[in-house]
Amino acid sequence: MLFPYKDDNPRVLFPIITYSIIAVNILVFLLQFHFTGNNPHLGQKIIFRFGFVPNEFNPINIMTSMFMHGGLWHIVGNMWFLYIFGDNVESILGHVRYLYFYLFCGIGAAMAQFLIEPTSAVPMVGASGAIAGVLGAYMVKFPKARVHVFAVIIIFITTFIVPAQIVLGLWFIMQLSGGLSSLGIDTTGGVAWFAHIGGFIVGIGSLKFFQTFHLK
Repeated sequence: MLFPYKDDNPRVLFPIITYSIIAVNILVFLLQFHFTGNNPHLGQKIIFRFGFVPNEFNPINIMTSMFMHGGLWHIVGNMWFLYIFGDNVESILGHVRYLYFYLFCGIGAAMAQFLIEPTSAVPMVGASGAIAGVLGAYMVKFPKARVHVFAVIIIFITTFIVPAQIVLGLWFIMQLSGGLSSLGIDTTGGVAWFAHIGGFIVGIGSLKFFQTFHLK
């Protein structure tokens, strides 16, 4: 198991959009916690109200679901990956195009999950799909960037440096493996694997378009 904790890839622009997205996600999570407190029933109602439920297909909820999370480790993991890899992608796209790119990847991720499980009544929440698009873009543009990772080997924990294409390639393989496995099992309450896979592919496929897209 590899977990990145920093990269050696210097950024060009101050990542104001990346930091703003992180701030909004944290704020929404704190509001979720504030309003639900120790009331799991209310928390579930909020998830169903603002999460994206494939068999109801509410386009507005695709957007709101991208800024909600189901738990502490869910948001910590997502925001940490965005913090490490988002700044460099923002640098190559510019602030506004990066924001459009991020949202587009999130929408593409939700659509991928919808196409695979259109009858699912399980709400999707989280920034994972949009962030997967950012990871895909990073892997394409900076395949040899040095990424520092924690590695768990049986009971031992160590650190070393590997190219980004190894870290993010392994991440994608894990998502693909989980997605293929989920096709044969009950995924109620589980991970939206195909949202991750879809976001990653959308990020790679749309990067060139967003790089050449001219804002008026």
